[in-house]
Amino acid sequence: MSNAPVDHGRRRFLTIATSVVGGVGAIGAAVPFIASWNPSEKAKQAGAPVTADISKLEDGQLIRVEWRGKPVWIVKRTPAMLESLTKAVDKLRDPASEEPQQPDYAKNDHRSKKPEIFVAVGICTHLGCSPTYIMNDFEAQVEGIPSGFFCPCHGSTYDMAGRVFSGVPAPKNLMIPPYMFVDDTTITIGADEGTA
Repeated sequence: MSNAPVDHGRRRFLTIATSVVGGVGAIGAAVPFIASWNPSEKAKQAGAPVTADISKLEDGQLIRVEWRGKPVWIVKRTPAMLESLTKAVDKLRDPASEEPQQPDYAKNDHRSKKPEIFVAVGICTHLGCSPTYIMNDFEAQVEGIPSGFFCPCHGSTYDMAGRVFSGVPAPKNLMIPPYMFVDDTTITIGADEGTA
């Protein structure tokens, strides 16, 4: 043993430095471990529910989320858009949504749980293209209808409830996925009250 005096400052520095390095290492090991608790990309595409925040959604705005590898649209419909749904009935192929393209709770005139919030899979039922949302000037496609969805690939058109117009290649209305409102500003797509 040496009789040299103990350098307490150096000892304190080494103790703190070792603690900091150990803490960083523990955090570095914990992050991937905790991240492994999330569903894998394969599980998400297989149908794991996804959540969307709609707190900043403005009137007429469309946001997209991905569920099962497909685009899902969420639109906050304006009062004028909701009013146009009744004007389009005589021009639609399936106005009462008789084809099973939606859950039972969305089998109504607006094809949604809340009239102002529209949720649909953004894939044309003709050949799987993704239609374009036209907020204004949809009358260039369908006379008397101000807003809707237009598939530029083959000319299919849908109203603001995702119902297909007659005389276009698409055979069915847009698909409505299962979804539920977690609260007023959050939607979970891929689950509803019956499955959650």
